This record gives sequence, C-alpha cells and structure tokens, in this order.
Amino acid sequence: MNNEESAIKTTYFSIVGNLSLALIKGAAGFFGNSYALIADAIESSADVFSSLLVWLGLNYAKRPADKNHPYGHGKIEPVVTLLVVGFLVSSALYIAYESIIHIQTPHKIPHPWTLIVLAVIILWKEVSFRIVIRKSKQTNSSSLRADAWHHRSDAITSVTAFIGISIALIFGKGYETADDWAALLASVFILYNSFLIFRPAIGELMDEHRYDDLIEEIREVSISVEGILGTEKCLIRKAGMKHHVDLHAWVDGSISVKEGHDLAHRLQDELHVQIPHLGLISIHIEPNEPIA
Repeated sequence: MNNEESAIKTTYFSIVGNLSLALIKGAAGFFGNSYALIADAIESSADVFSSLLVWLGLNYAKRPADKNHPYGHGKIEPVVTLLVVGFLVSSALYIAYESIIHIQTPHKIPHPWTLIVLAVIILWKEVSFRIVIRKSKQTNSSSLRADAWHHRSDAITSVTAFIGISIALIFGKGYETADDWAALLASVFILYNSFLIFRPAIGELMDEHRYDDLIEEIREVSISVEGILGTEKCLIRKAGMKHHVDLHAWVDGSISVKEGHDLAHRLQDELHVQIPHLGLISIHIEPNEPIA
C-alpha cells in the first residue's frame, strides 16, 4: 500500500470515529444536563465534515501530474488543511458563544454518569490522535496531521469537560456552571491548536524553507554516489506527500556532457531509492576543477 492509499484509509477511521462520538456525546450531554458534553458533540460533528474534506483532498492529491499541473495535485493538501482550520475556528467560536449564554442561564448540575462517558471518550480520542499522527508522519501528509490534531483538540475539550463536571458535582449548588466554564476554556484550546495547524500549512503553500534535516540527508546521499564530488544549492518545495528537489552537484570538470548527464541520472535514482518520499528531482551539474 502506497502513502496515498494509506492516508486515505486512515481518514475512514477518523470519519467513523468522529460520527460515532458526536452521537454519543450529544445524547449524553442532552440527557445528562451537560453543555460541556454538548459542546464536545458540536466539535465532533465539525470533525466529521473536516475529515470528509481531508478524504476528498487526499483523493484529489493522488492524481498524477498533467499538462496543467506538472508537479502533481499535491498542493490541494495545505488548502484542505486551511479549510479544516476554518471548521475548528468556527466550532470554537460557536462553543464560546453558547458557553457564555449558558453561564448566564441557571440550569441543573450534570449527572455523575457523564464522567464515565467522558473518561471513555478521552481515552479513545487520545488513542485516535496517536494512530492518525503516526500515519501523517509516515505519509508526510499535512492534512492528515491536521486531522490528527482534531482528535487531540477533542481530547482536550473532553478533559476540560471532565474537570468542569467534577467541580459541579463536588461543590454542588452554586457551581452548576462549572462545565460551561470548562466548555469556554476548551474553545480557547481549540483556537490555539488551530494556529498550530494553520502556520505550517501557510508555509507549505508559500514554499517556505522548513527542510534543513532533509537537505542534510540529500547531501549525504549525494556524495555517496561515485563521481559526485559535492553539492551546492539545494532547494525543496513540498506538494502533497512528496518533496520536490532542485539540486546543484559538483563533478569533475573534465568529463564529457554525456558522462555528466548519466551521472545526474544515477544521482536521481539513488536519491529516490534512499529517500522514497522525494518527488521530482532536478539535478544541475556544476564543473569542479579536473581531478589530476
């Protein structure tokens, strides 16, 4: 299974999990008198749509390069990531608004059994985060990384809800709004995580340099190829799950054009073997002083 198929398969896990949890949280919040749980359900509902966006984006990104898209269709990934951030921000603002309304409105203390529901949810969302974030690293998918942080955000809102409901239950009358304050705090965490997702997505769209470790790896592989004496410029741009490379390599200045051409192809082949997530590799041969 290639990276694209693996990433798409992971989105199925997110979609089914978020849909199930949205229904469970919504029912538990309604019957258990907890707005923090209802707020949690709202975020999970938004997560369902964002996961669907990720799924659509990954399917589009795997299309092969064509005349109009010579570098492929991978740039859709950061675009989808920004849309996912939009869902996160919208849900955070809505939760904050509704929390403030509920804080000002007298209501009953949540039922104790809602804590059991939240404990299970927290465990499940943390496991989900770890599964999806691992897949995002394996596949170099920025949109899958955003989806993973959706799971982590959901876990955070559930933790704040757990704390808020616990305070309401322990201290009783006068603390009925503790879980509403917890939901308000959760919205702040969601907004903060939204920024953490937003920043690298913008960098990817703008071809910002963020790949020092990868450049070092490319240089090490390059000089291991017989005939490559060193490297000069190395520029990298990310599109989807691939990193496209423009590399200047030094060779013996006395060799023929044909030999330099063949050497460039050997270098390309070796880089693709040693670093499989590289996409298009453009090699510019620079003549060094002839070897005596």
